[in-house]
Amino acid sequence: MRIIALEEHFIVPELAGRVDPALARQRGFPPPDVPWSQVTRRGELIDLGAARLADMDAAGIDLQVLSVAGAGADLLAGAEGVRLARDYNDALARAVAAHPARLAGFAHLPMQSPEAAAEELERAVRDLGFHGALINGLTEDRCLDDPRFDPILARAAALNVPLYLHPGIPPAAVRAAYYDGLPGQMSFVLSTAAWGWHIETAIQVLRLVLSGALDRHPRLKLIVGHMGEALPFMLARCEQTLAAEASKVLRRSVTQTILEQVWITTSGFFTLPPFLNALQTFGADRILFSVDYPFAPNAVGRRFLDALPVAAADKEKIAFRNAERVLGLAEG
Repeated sequence: MRIIALEEHFIVPELAGRVDPALARQRGFPPPDVPWSQVTRRGELIDLGAARLADMDAAGIDLQVLSVAGAGADLLAGAEGVRLARDYNDALARAVAAHPARLAGFAHLPMQSPEAAAEELERAVRDLGFHGALINGLTEDRCLDDPRFDPILARAAALNVPLYLHPGIPPAAVRAAYYDGLPGQMSFVLSTAAWGWHIETAIQVLRLVLSGALDRHPRLKLIVGHMGEALPFMLARCEQTLAAEASKVLRRSVTQTILEQVWITTSGFFTLPPFLNALQTFGADRILFSVDYPFAPNAVGRRFLDALPVAAADKEKIAFRNAERVLGLAEG
Protein backbone atom coordinates (compact mmCIF):
# COMPACT_ATOMS: atom_id res chain seq x y z
CA MET A 1 0.00 0.00 0.00
CA ARG A 2 1.42 3.34 -1.05
CA ILE A 3 1.69 5.93 1.76
CA ILE A 4 1.54 9.66 1.01
CA ALA A 5 1.96 12.30 3.74
CA LEU A 6 1.17 15.91 2.90
CA GLU A 7 1.62 18.16 5.92
CA GLU A 8 5.38 17.68 6.14
CA HIS A 9 7.78 20.56 6.65
CA PHE A 10 11.22 21.95 5.88
CA ILE A 11 13.30 25.10 6.16
CA VAL A 12 16.35 26.45 4.35
CA PRO A 13 18.47 28.27 6.98
CA GLU A 14 19.90 30.93 4.68
CA LEU A 15 16.39 31.77 3.44
CA ALA A 16 14.82 31.69 6.89
CA GLY A 17 17.58 34.08 7.98
CA ARG A 18 16.25 36.74 5.62
CA VAL A 19 13.28 37.32 7.95
CA ASP A 20 14.27 39.94 10.52
CA PRO A 21 14.12 38.28 13.98
CA ALA A 22 12.51 41.43 15.38
CA LEU A 23 9.73 41.14 12.79
CA ALA A 24 9.22 37.47 13.68
CA ARG A 25 9.04 38.37 17.38
CA GLN A 26 6.48 41.08 16.61
CA ARG A 27 4.37 38.45 14.84
CA GLY A 28 4.52 36.26 17.95
CA PHE A 29 7.34 33.84 17.22
CA PRO A 30 9.32 33.10 20.41
CA PRO A 31 12.96 34.18 20.86
CA PRO A 32 15.77 31.75 19.98
CA ASP A 33 16.32 30.71 23.60
CA VAL A 34 12.79 29.27 23.95
CA PRO A 35 12.93 25.49 23.31
CA TRP A 36 9.95 25.18 20.96
CA SER A 37 9.60 22.77 18.07
CA GLN A 38 11.08 24.99 15.36
CA VAL A 39 14.32 24.97 17.37
CA THR A 40 14.33 21.44 18.75
CA ARG A 41 13.55 19.94 15.31
CA ARG A 42 15.84 22.20 13.32
CA GLY A 43 18.09 19.38 12.11
CA GLU A 44 15.18 17.39 10.72
CA LEU A 45 13.65 20.50 9.14
CA ILE A 46 16.85 21.32 7.29
CA ASP A 47 17.54 17.85 5.92
CA LEU A 48 16.07 17.24 2.46
CA GLY A 49 18.14 14.18 1.67
CA ALA A 50 19.47 11.02 3.23
CA ALA A 51 18.31 11.42 6.84
CA ARG A 52 14.77 12.46 5.86
CA LEU A 53 14.47 9.61 3.38
CA ALA A 54 15.82 7.11 5.91
CA ASP A 55 13.18 8.19 8.44
CA MET A 56 10.50 7.83 5.77
CA ASP A 57 11.81 4.39 4.84
CA ALA A 58 11.78 3.23 8.45
CA ALA A 59 8.08 4.14 8.69
CA GLY A 60 7.19 2.92 5.20
CA ILE A 61 6.22 6.37 3.91
CA ASP A 62 6.63 6.61 0.16
CA LEU A 63 6.09 10.32 -0.52
CA GLN A 64 6.17 13.55 1.49
CA VAL A 65 4.56 16.74 0.15
CA LEU A 66 6.75 19.46 1.65
CA SER A 67 5.95 22.99 2.80
CA VAL A 68 7.86 25.80 4.51
CA ALA A 69 7.70 25.93 8.31
CA GLY A 70 7.92 29.00 10.53
CA ALA A 71 8.41 32.65 9.67
CA GLY A 72 8.56 33.14 5.93
CA ALA A 73 7.59 35.28 2.97
CA ASP A 74 4.14 35.97 4.38
CA LEU A 75 5.79 38.28 6.95
CA LEU A 76 7.50 40.39 4.28
CA ALA A 77 5.94 43.14 2.19
CA GLY A 78 6.42 43.93 -1.48
CA ALA A 79 9.33 42.78 -3.58
CA GLU A 80 11.19 41.38 -0.57
CA GLY A 81 8.40 38.91 0.15
CA VAL A 82 8.04 37.97 -3.50
CA ARG A 83 11.78 37.25 -3.80
CA LEU A 84 11.84 35.12 -0.66
CA ALA A 85 8.82 33.07 -1.77
CA ARG A 86 10.35 32.52 -5.19
CA ASP A 87 13.71 31.50 -3.72
CA TYR A 88 12.04 29.09 -1.29
CA ASN A 89 10.06 27.50 -4.12
CA ASP A 90 13.15 27.17 -6.28
CA ALA A 91 15.03 25.53 -3.40
CA LEU A 92 12.21 23.07 -2.87
CA ALA A 93 12.03 22.34 -6.59
CA ARG A 94 15.71 21.38 -6.54
CA ALA A 95 15.14 19.01 -3.63
CA VAL A 96 12.16 17.44 -5.40
CA ALA A 97 14.18 17.06 -8.60
CA ALA A 98 16.84 15.17 -6.65
CA HIS A 99 14.24 12.71 -5.26
CA PRO A 100 11.18 12.95 -7.53
CA ALA A 101 9.64 9.67 -6.39
CA ARG A 102 9.92 10.58 -2.69
CA LEU A 103 9.33 14.34 -2.40
CA ALA A 104 6.76 16.77 -3.79
CA GLY A 105 5.95 20.39 -3.06
CA PHE A 106 3.38 22.93 -1.93
CA ALA A 107 4.16 26.48 -3.00
CA HIS A 108 5.22 29.15 -0.50
CA LEU A 109 3.44 32.44 -1.27
CA PRO A 110 4.11 36.16 -0.62
CA MET A 111 0.71 36.65 0.97
CA GLN A 112 1.07 40.41 1.54
CA SER A 113 1.14 40.83 -2.27
CA PRO A 114 -1.90 38.80 -3.41
CA GLU A 115 -1.59 39.43 -7.15
CA ALA A 116 2.08 38.43 -7.03
CA ALA A 117 1.16 35.45 -4.87
CA ALA A 118 -1.30 34.27 -7.52
CA GLU A 119 1.40 34.58 -10.16
CA GLU A 120 3.89 32.69 -7.98
CA LEU A 121 1.34 29.95 -7.38
CA GLU A 122 0.89 29.54 -11.13
CA ARG A 123 4.66 29.47 -11.70
CA ALA A 124 5.11 26.89 -8.94
CA VAL A 125 2.40 24.66 -10.38
CA ARG A 126 3.09 25.03 -14.10
CA ASP A 127 6.88 25.38 -14.12
CA LEU A 128 8.00 23.63 -10.93
CA GLY A 129 5.39 20.87 -10.84
CA PHE A 130 4.02 21.70 -7.38
CA HIS A 131 0.60 20.48 -6.25
CA GLY A 132 -0.95 23.55 -4.60
CA ALA A 133 0.10 25.95 -1.86
CA LEU A 134 0.21 25.97 1.92
CA ILE A 135 -0.82 29.17 3.73
CA ASN A 136 0.19 29.74 7.35
CA GLY A 137 -2.47 31.45 9.43
CA LEU A 138 -3.62 35.04 8.99
CA THR A 139 -1.85 37.65 6.90
CA GLU A 140 -1.60 41.08 8.54
CA ASP A 141 -4.42 40.00 10.88
CA ARG A 142 -6.72 39.32 7.91
CA CYS A 143 -8.51 36.03 7.23
CA LEU A 144 -8.43 34.50 3.78
CA ASP A 145 -11.99 35.57 2.96
CA ASP A 146 -10.82 39.20 2.85
CA PRO A 147 -11.45 40.43 -0.72
CA ARG A 148 -7.77 41.33 -1.17
CA PHE A 149 -6.94 37.59 -1.26
CA ASP A 150 -9.49 36.76 -3.95
CA PRO A 151 -6.82 36.57 -6.71
CA ILE A 152 -5.18 33.69 -4.84
CA LEU A 153 -8.47 31.82 -4.42
CA ALA A 154 -9.37 32.35 -8.06
CA ARG A 155 -5.97 31.21 -9.34
CA ALA A 156 -5.95 28.05 -7.22
CA ALA A 157 -9.42 27.18 -8.52
CA ALA A 158 -8.39 27.86 -12.11
CA LEU A 159 -5.28 25.69 -11.71
CA ASN A 160 -7.34 22.95 -10.01
CA VAL A 161 -4.92 22.72 -7.08
CA PRO A 162 -5.74 22.86 -3.36
CA LEU A 163 -4.87 25.47 -0.80
CA TYR A 164 -3.72 23.87 2.45
CA LEU A 165 -4.81 26.15 5.30
CA HIS A 166 -2.20 25.61 7.96
CA PRO A 167 -2.27 27.18 11.44
CA GLY A 168 -0.26 30.26 12.29
CA ILE A 169 0.45 32.16 15.46
CA PRO A 170 -2.68 34.16 16.41
CA PRO A 171 -2.58 37.98 16.16
CA ALA A 172 -1.32 39.95 19.13
CA ALA A 173 -4.77 41.15 20.15
CA VAL A 174 -6.09 37.59 20.24
CA ARG A 175 -3.11 36.38 22.24
CA ALA A 176 -3.57 39.22 24.73
CA ALA A 177 -7.28 38.63 25.18
CA TYR A 178 -7.33 34.85 25.45
CA TYR A 179 -3.90 33.41 26.16
CA ASP A 180 -1.49 35.77 27.93
CA GLY A 181 -0.64 35.64 31.62
CA LEU A 182 -0.12 31.91 32.15
CA PRO A 183 3.01 30.48 33.82
CA GLY A 184 6.13 29.67 31.83
CA GLN A 185 5.53 28.97 28.14
CA MET A 186 1.94 27.80 28.65
CA SER A 187 0.47 30.96 27.09
CA PHE A 188 2.40 30.38 23.87
CA VAL A 189 1.62 26.66 23.71
CA LEU A 190 -2.09 27.18 24.47
CA SER A 191 -2.31 29.89 21.82
CA THR A 192 -0.75 27.60 19.21
CA ALA A 193 -0.44 23.81 19.16
CA ALA A 194 -2.59 23.01 22.20
CA TRP A 195 -5.66 24.98 21.13
CA GLY A 196 -5.52 28.42 19.53
CA TRP A 197 -4.26 27.81 16.06
CA HIS A 198 -6.65 24.88 15.50
CA ILE A 199 -9.65 27.05 16.31
CA GLU A 200 -8.33 29.92 14.20
CA THR A 201 -7.96 27.65 11.17
CA ALA A 202 -11.52 26.41 11.60
CA ILE A 203 -12.69 30.02 11.75
CA GLN A 204 -10.87 30.72 8.48
CA VAL A 205 -12.79 27.89 6.81
CA LEU A 206 -16.11 29.02 8.25
CA ARG A 207 -15.49 32.60 7.14
CA LEU A 208 -14.73 31.39 3.61
CA VAL A 209 -18.11 29.66 3.65
CA LEU A 210 -20.17 32.40 5.32
CA SER A 211 -18.67 35.27 3.33
CA GLY A 212 -19.71 33.57 0.10
CA ALA A 213 -16.10 33.10 -1.04
CA LEU A 214 -16.59 29.38 -1.64
CA ASP A 215 -19.84 30.04 -3.49
CA ARG A 216 -17.89 32.43 -5.74
CA HIS A 217 -15.20 29.78 -6.24
CA PRO A 218 -17.05 26.45 -6.21
CA ARG A 219 -14.09 24.63 -7.79
CA LEU A 220 -11.68 25.76 -5.06
CA LYS A 221 -10.29 22.88 -2.99
CA LEU A 222 -9.26 23.46 0.63
CA ILE A 223 -7.31 21.12 2.91
CA VAL A 224 -6.97 21.50 6.67
CA GLY A 225 -4.91 19.33 8.98
CA HIS A 226 -5.05 18.10 12.57
CA MET A 227 -8.09 15.88 12.00
CA GLY A 228 -10.10 18.82 10.67
CA GLU A 229 -9.16 21.55 13.18
CA ALA A 230 -12.28 20.82 15.30
CA LEU A 231 -14.64 21.18 12.31
CA PRO A 232 -15.89 17.56 12.46
CA PHE A 233 -16.93 18.04 16.09
CA MET A 234 -18.55 21.45 15.54
CA LEU A 235 -20.09 21.12 12.08
CA ALA A 236 -23.57 20.01 13.17
CA ARG A 237 -23.69 22.79 15.74
CA CYS A 238 -22.60 25.35 13.16
CA GLU A 239 -25.28 24.12 10.77
CA GLN A 240 -27.96 24.31 13.45
CA THR A 241 -27.13 27.83 14.56
CA LEU A 242 -26.09 29.41 11.25
CA ALA A 243 -28.62 27.88 8.86
CA ALA A 244 -31.26 30.61 9.08
CA GLU A 245 -28.86 33.44 8.29
CA ALA A 246 -26.77 31.43 5.83
CA SER A 247 -29.81 30.52 3.76
CA LYS A 248 -30.43 34.22 3.07
CA VAL A 249 -27.13 34.77 1.29
CA LEU A 250 -25.55 31.41 0.37
CA ARG A 251 -26.43 28.98 -2.43
CA ARG A 252 -25.64 25.95 -0.26
CA SER A 253 -25.84 25.05 3.39
CA VAL A 254 -22.74 25.39 5.56
CA THR A 255 -22.44 21.61 5.79
CA GLN A 256 -22.89 21.04 2.07
CA THR A 257 -20.30 23.66 1.18
CA ILE A 258 -17.69 22.24 3.54
CA LEU A 259 -18.30 18.63 2.54
CA GLU A 260 -18.01 19.57 -1.13
CA GLN A 261 -14.89 21.74 -0.93
CA VAL A 262 -12.87 20.78 2.16
CA TRP A 263 -10.64 17.78 2.84
CA ILE A 264 -8.95 17.02 6.15
CA THR A 265 -5.74 15.27 7.18
CA THR A 266 -4.63 13.24 10.18
CA SER A 267 -1.54 15.37 10.85
CA GLY A 268 -0.44 15.22 14.48
CA PHE A 269 -3.66 13.52 15.67
CA PHE A 270 -3.08 9.83 16.30
CA THR A 271 -5.86 8.73 18.64
CA LEU A 272 -9.07 7.00 17.68
CA PRO A 273 -11.89 9.23 19.05
CA PRO A 274 -11.17 12.29 16.85
CA PHE A 275 -10.64 10.02 13.86
CA LEU A 276 -14.00 8.32 14.33
CA ASN A 277 -15.65 11.74 14.62
CA ALA A 278 -13.92 12.86 11.43
CA LEU A 279 -14.85 9.64 9.62
CA GLN A 280 -18.52 9.93 10.57
CA THR A 281 -18.65 13.61 9.57
CA PHE A 282 -16.46 13.79 6.45
CA GLY A 283 -16.31 10.17 5.28
CA ALA A 284 -13.33 8.18 4.07
CA ASP A 285 -13.23 10.01 0.71
CA ARG A 286 -12.23 13.28 2.43
CA ILE A 287 -9.59 12.15 4.92
CA LEU A 288 -5.91 12.11 3.90
CA PHE A 289 -3.01 10.69 5.86
CA SER A 290 -0.41 13.13 7.15
CA VAL A 291 2.18 13.10 9.92
CA ASP A 292 3.26 16.74 10.52
CA TYR A 293 6.92 15.71 10.28
CA PRO A 294 9.22 16.52 11.97
CA PHE A 295 6.94 17.92 14.69
CA ALA A 296 5.32 14.49 14.94
CA PRO A 297 7.17 11.19 14.36
CA ASN A 298 6.69 9.28 11.13
CA ALA A 299 6.63 5.96 12.96
CA VAL A 300 3.79 7.03 15.27
CA GLY A 301 1.71 8.26 12.36
CA ARG A 302 2.26 5.05 10.44
CA ARG A 303 1.29 2.84 13.40
CA PHE A 304 -1.90 4.84 13.75
CA LEU A 305 -2.71 4.40 10.06
CA ASP A 306 -2.10 0.66 10.23
CA ALA A 307 -4.39 0.28 13.24
CA LEU A 308 -7.38 2.21 11.84
CA PRO A 309 -10.57 0.15 12.18
CA VAL A 310 -11.75 0.67 8.61
CA ALA A 311 -12.17 -1.53 5.55
CA ALA A 312 -9.11 -2.12 3.39
CA ALA A 313 -10.54 -0.01 0.57
CA ASP A 314 -11.11 2.93 2.91
CA LYS A 315 -7.63 2.60 4.37
CA GLU A 316 -6.20 2.82 0.87
CA LYS A 317 -8.21 5.99 0.26
CA ILE A 318 -6.81 7.57 3.41
CA ALA A 319 -3.25 6.32 2.82
CA PHE A 320 -2.82 7.45 -0.78
CA ARG A 321 -5.77 7.35 -3.14
CA ASN A 322 -7.42 10.55 -1.90
CA ALA A 323 -4.10 12.41 -2.08
CA GLU A 324 -3.48 11.15 -5.59
CA ARG A 325 -6.92 12.40 -6.65
CA VAL A 326 -6.99 15.76 -4.84
CA LEU A 327 -3.37 16.74 -5.53
CA GLY A 328 -2.96 15.03 -8.91
CA LEU A 329 -0.10 12.88 -7.60
CA ALA A 330 0.84 10.11 -10.01
CA GLU A 331 2.87 7.21 -8.67
CA GLY A 332 6.58 7.83 -9.32
